[in-house]
Amino acid sequence: MTTNLATYSVVLTYSAMAVYVIAFISFALDMAKRSGQVASAAGAGSAAPAERTVATVQGGTVVLEKVDTGRSSSGGGGTKFERVGMAMTILALVLHVGATVLRGIAADRVPWGNMFEFSLTGTALITLIFLLVQFWQNLKFLGVFITGLTIILLGIATVNYWVPVVPLQPALQSYWLVLHVFVAIAGTGFFALGAGLAVAQLVQTHRQGRPTSKQLRFMETLPDADRLEVLTYRVLLVGFVLWTFTLIAGAIWAERAWGRYWGWDTKEVWTFIIWVVYAGYIHARATRGWRGARSSWLALIGFAAVMFNFSVVNVFFKGLHSYSGL
Repeated sequence: MTTNLATYSVVLTYSAMAVYVIAFISFALDMAKRSGQVASAAGAGSAAPAERTVATVQGGTVVLEKVDTGRSSSGGGGTKFERVGMAMTILALVLHVGATVLRGIAADRVPWGNMFEFSLTGTALITLIFLLVQFWQNLKFLGVFITGLTIILLGIATVNYWVPVVPLQPALQSYWLVLHVFVAIAGTGFFALGAGLAVAQLVQTHRQGRPTSKQLRFMETLPDADRLEVLTYRVLLVGFVLWTFTLIAGAIWAERAWGRYWGWDTKEVWTFIIWVVYAGYIHARATRGWRGARSSWLALIGFAAVMFNFSVVNVFFKGLHSYSGL
């Protein structure tokens, strides 16, 4: 029975990946369609977008800047391809969650006891967070980034990380596995969303600095760079709070499992490094007036540290946290 459920889980995982590919293509076509619409409007001699003056603080100095308000502040203006992409993303997530649940039932525990299961659950939660955030802010333009990231991570997991269902190691047989790891995965989901927004902000900042640029015209249908920066900050702030809990919960669990709160294990060190990078991002933006490309690059450095922690530290560094099962 356990073997059958694990097999069905794999089948659903591959099915979800196929649907994610359709969603990715749909979101990419949406971008191409938007670019065509903007080019057509420009060729028809549409009126120039309105501007408004925004006050920002840079190094303690108040700076007045004119920003474009012609773009949708919520990232609207999607096409039928965007609607197809969202529908396919929802369908893929249903299959994805089904695969995750079956894996958990087969293992008779939460489905994140090794690298494959962590990848399976983590990518599902990243997609779920992306969909839920739409009720707060229209961020559908990040669909191509989120589905692309999910496809890559799931592909790596199924090819390199898959292992049969096995019992948990003694150190993992704790309720802290549910709290600590689940919150870490949720924090990673918000960091991924923030990374996508940071990339969009960098591109938008570059384009706004070159008003005559005809490259990546679909960016004209997205929020302006200032709005993207605010959205990035808010999303990463949520991720930082979750990661702070992850760090504290991990220390408490370490004391219960190994009799000490901190032992300079590689995983512990990199978890703290990630926390420091994002703390630096929040501090620099809130108190030092960092704006524009500098804050975006720091956000991306933080996400690179998260990916390094996930893909390199978990697999190639040996220590007390070597639970990859590989």
